[in-house]
Amino acid sequence: MDLLSTIVSLCKRRGFIFQSSEIYGGLKSAYDYGPLGTELKRNIANEWWRSMVHTREDIVGIDSSIMMHSDVWKASGHLSGFSDPLVDCRNCKERFRADKAPKKSPGEKISYKKLTGENITTEVGACGYVCPVCGSNDLSDERQFNLMFKTSVGPVDPLDEAVAAIEGKNLSKKELRGILEEVTRKSAVYLRPETAQGMFVQFLNVQGSMSMKVPFGIAQIGKSFRNEVTTEKFIFRTVEFEQMEMEFFCEPGTQIEWHKYWVTERLNWWRKFSNNPNSFKAREYEKSELAHYADACVDIEFEYPWGFDELEGVASRTSYDLTKHAESSGVKLQYFDQQKIDPETGKAGLRYVPYVIEPAAGLTRAVLAFLCDAYTESEGTTAEGEDKKRVFLKLHPRLAPIKCAILPLVKKDGLPEIARSLVDKLLGKGISVKYDEQQSIGKRYSKHDEIGTPFCVTVDYETKENDTVTLRDRDTTAQERLKTDLALERIEKSLLS
Repeated sequence: MDLLSTIVSLCKRRGFIFQSSEIYGGLKSAYDYGPLGTELKRNIANEWWRSMVHTREDIVGIDSSIMMHSDVWKASGHLSGFSDPLVDCRNCKERFRADKAPKKSPGEKISYKKLTGENITTEVGACGYVCPVCGSNDLSDERQFNLMFKTSVGPVDPLDEAVAAIEGKNLSKKELRGILEEVTRKSAVYLRPETAQGMFVQFLNVQGSMSMKVPFGIAQIGKSFRNEVTTEKFIFRTVEFEQMEMEFFCEPGTQIEWHKYWVTERLNWWRKFSNNPNSFKAREYEKSELAHYADACVDIEFEYPWGFDELEGVASRTSYDLTKHAESSGVKLQYFDQQKIDPETGKAGLRYVPYVIEPAAGLTRAVLAFLCDAYTESEGTTAEGEDKKRVFLKLHPRLAPIKCAILPLVKKDGLPEIARSLVDKLLGKGISVKYDEQQSIGKRYSKHDEIGTPFCVTVDYETKENDTVTLRDRDTTAQERLKTDLALERIEKSLLS
């Protein structure tokens, strides 16, 4: 079993991630986070928020609405240009992204592995590729597929209005489409495909209300939605996902310096919580790869089981977004610097549209990255002395869903009561802890290794006699006899590193 399949199996078995609506057959590319997955995701988000907002004076956070006015997306270019090239296979009826199909010369014979895993030899079609599912070259022309999720708000169902408008009329396809577009236009809203635009449209409100001086940033963590043609690789690419984004507003002319700064900051942040720092790297875009509004971009990539792939983008977006929203709304999205000299007037006081540096990371991709980074297998022995492959998640203590498990050796003789008193002490300090009395002590160790619990504290008969416990380290399996307070202090200190 490959690593990704192993991770998927572990996630379901141990309560990290479940397929959405599983009892009804599941929903493709939608996932529910279980108790442990929720904690892991929240811990990653908290660490990101701590680094971006709580430890800096120049960045503040907001939480913008998932639904936004359609004019926001018209101004940003999403309604017209946020799309993927879509192709239909006339043989197997599969739809796929043309830009993901490997290009070859038409008529050329190729051998490749289909999505089903089967190896085939086939002839490349006129488009320069074949269907990745069945290998057919009988394909439709490419057409653009908009990724925006459209919905409606209001007390009246637009479908009812549409039915009333077309009922009894003999309409052409063009006329019918025109009526439907007009009826739905009034109530149409879009679920955001990114969190960035919420920060751009609130630029003036945030800057003014918080008296922020350029350079400053606005941070946000939230859900986004994209009607992806291709969903793949577990939670790597899904239609519903979460992002950690920050828009850093700076003076024009300083953006390249700030872009380099944020690339370094973000790469170091990922490596800080990793076991394998070299699994994270920065890839600079070629000029031909840059979006039309960007003057620089770097992807921070992680080495997933299938190879290096995007985890976070750090883009220098120039003043494109603020300028477009200003033009569309009629509101001047400018910053007034009282200390700068206006070159046109020679007087103090300069108005300008800030440039923007955007570090945008996928929170759901981060969960998968840290799970892959943490998954470890080693040869070992059980508590009973049996040889067994040991599986553990070597998660950083601050990311681990459960920081410590308190284990009474037996379920009698007052040991559970002592164990629960230790649970209360750790909970009182805000530390996530689990009381566990099920199964043998060895099986409990194995379970907590597999879910990434850094420490296990065993309460036994010696605890009653001399107030000592056994502190077990997840990574080394080393067990140390310590005074109870010292053991708890050791656990607390691990969360400060």
